Amino acid sequence: MNIGILYICTGNYTIFWNDFYLSCEKKFFPGKERYYFVFTDGNINTFGNPNVQIIHQPKLGWPYDTLMRFKMFIGIEDKLRQTDYLFFFNANMIVKEPVGEEILPSDDEELVVAMHPTYFMETDPDKYSYDRNPESLAYIPIGEGKEYVQGAFNGGKSEKFLTMCRILDDNTDKDLSRNVIALWHDESHLNRYILDKHVKVLHPGYIYPEGRDLPFEMIMYTRKKKKYGGHNVLRGIKRESFFSRLNKFFRRIVRRKSDYMTK
Repeated sequence: MNIGILYICTGNYTIFWNDFYLSCEKKFFPGKERYYFVFTDGNINTFGNPNVQIIHQPKLGWPYDTLMRFKMFIGIEDKLRQTDYLFFFNANMIVKEPVGEEILPSDDEELVVAMHPTYFMETDPDKYSYDRNPESLAYIPIGEGKEYVQGAFNGGKSEKFLTMCRILDDNTDKDLSRNVIALWHDESHLNRYILDKHVKVLHPGYIYPEGRDLPFEMIMYTRKKKKYGGHNVLRGIKRESFFSRLNKFFRRIVRRKSDYMTK
């Protein structure tokens, strides 16, 4: 059995790679053959490991760096098909405790996903942060839903995972053709995809947010981005000046007034 690991670190996200790789080598399916597929525009350390493959990926800008991940994966589908299992990790994840075959899907489970740490106690799906926009192919209407999973970690048998990627890449493109972007991007599309699927749902200890106090063992965790400059710095988003934001505020008011006057 061999394991494919999918990892995206464009722009400033390359700062997370070294620690992730070292933790993965030590704790994620130890003893199994692992192949790393790293999508990046930076110069990262391969640690002399021939199984670390660099795929040049230009920075697309937010939110496309995350939204277009399915297209990135499909772009090297021939390589990914050579693995038995594929797992995607958010860049800021660390493997803390040994992880192995206990997370693999059973024969009747299509994928492995992880319950979102914010919603593990919520039993009413109507309160989940699903995309409620009927214009999006990620849309889940009120009254439907089972659990809400986070996009930080997911995987499964390679064929099943790649089938999901092809479908969600197509759904994303169709949304974009109509100027629609799902609420939480790839995560929203993932939640819609598994709505009618039988999947293995891991507890939030597999994506434990650093600094939180959850009633789960911390098996893998997501590092707090504030320690590394925060979301905007990592995404390469320059903070707008006060005057720029004020100008946009007044322009919105003028636009709304104009729209009202023409009705």
